[in-house]
Amino acid sequence: MRLRMYQVDAFTDRVFGGNPAAVCPLDEWLPDALMQQIAMENNLAETAFYVKSAERFAIRWFTPETEVDLCGHATLATAYVIFNIEQFPGRCIELDSRSGILRVLKEDDFLTLDFPVDQFEKSDAPAGLIEALGLAPLEIYKGRTDYMLVYSTSAQVETMKPDMLRVAVVEARGVIVTAPGYRDIDFVSRFFAPQSGIPEDPVTGSAHTTLTPYWAGRLGKNELKAMQLSKRRGSLLCRLEGNRVRISGQARPFLTGQIEL
Repeated sequence: MRLRMYQVDAFTDRVFGGNPAAVCPLDEWLPDALMQQIAMENNLAETAFYVKSAERFAIRWFTPETEVDLCGHATLATAYVIFNIEQFPGRCIELDSRSGILRVLKEDDFLTLDFPVDQFEKSDAPAGLIEALGLAPLEIYKGRTDYMLVYSTSAQVETMKPDMLRVAVVEARGVIVTAPGYRDIDFVSRFFAPQSGIPEDPVTGSAHTTLTPYWAGRLGKNELKAMQLSKRRGSLLCRLEGNRVRISGQARPFLTGQIEL
């Protein structure tokens, strides 16, 4: 069996920036165990698989360790493949997922994800998390899948050196750390998810379903510029619209290949 595969750098305007994702178009779903093995072999933060149906697409995302409910950068990468490589003729696609129907709109060189807002509330720190990060936050929140810790400066976020072995025992998909931005950036963040086989995710679209409503409320504005401060860096434009978050970014193709099974 031969499968097409593309690797796309998401939330960046250049190759080797943003967050790389693998995208595999399928005629029908493969066994779950096989998709997990492919994701493990790719060893990227996420591998996305999609199947076209009569009305829309269906999408699933796998880290090297597990299937996840929502992934932003791999959805952006998938949309890039559908629009620019598979030559889908429209400007909007719909994807059935474990998080409901997701929409992606193509606007010139930008792709915009339409995702549901995360539900989060103030929380105490789980045992060992602050020690693992090495710095106490101003506030702690718990969303559906992640903890979010808020700090006072972007430098604190950028220079943080977590103990990943200790972060890995926190019962969550991952840990978001965030702070006010600088210059024309409204807020910055990083995302640690050793629990999911990703010590640090370069750019995490799904984390911005938590970050966007938090910073929109704090800054009193619904349109925000965000930067994820991983080594690869990632730029996102975020807009809060009721119970939805629109997350826009660019993408660049890196690799076109074929899987031999």
